Amino acid sequence: MSEATTAHSAGRGERADAARNRRAILRATEELLAECGAEHVSLDRVAAAAGVGKGTVFRRFGSRTGLFRALLADRAAQLAEAIHEEAAPLGTAAPPGERLSAFLDTLAGIAERHLSLIAAHERACGDGKLDDPTYRGWHAHLCELLRELRPGLDAEFAAHLLLAAFDGELVRRLTADGDWTRFRQSVRDLADLLVGQGK
Repeated sequence: MSEATTAHSAGRGERADAARNRRAILRATEELLAECGAEHVSLDRVAAAAGVGKGTVFRRFGSRTGLFRALLADRAAQLAEAIHEEAAPLGTAAPPGERLSAFLDTLAGIAERHLSLIAAHERACGDGKLDDPTYRGWHAHLCELLRELRPGLDAEFAAHLLLAAFDGELVRRLTADGDWTRFRQSVRDLADLLVGQGK
């Protein structure tokens, strides 16, 4: 099951041509981000690269911010589904400590594969980043796990602190040498510091 085909419920119930256009638009956006950088991604360029009219992009996503938001949600769709299923290590059958480690490792994997998107999404959202649906979903899940692991901890604050480690520009700087193993371990170490008393 690919990330694109599991993109939350936005893709369900669509006409075949609308779903095809949506996939083409998101793929074109991601390719332009990788090739040109966020500053060169416009609705016009995305439409041309996807082979659709600009109006199609605008009606579906509304703006660059809406486009980046939808693309991030699409690329994180497998994670969103997995945390609500039973299967370990992300799902409800696993103990909370294992779920926390697996969740953070998966976020690191998303960051590694889609760093340009994450940075572009954050810049486009600006002060609204914390209200983004994908961010809110990640934050709520972390809060739930942290409350289980360490009652009495300010889970809301701690969840924001963990997610701050995935700031696009910060991650870009920390992994400039390509050492993603160090980054993953550092995030796990931070989580251990926060919940160590609850283990």
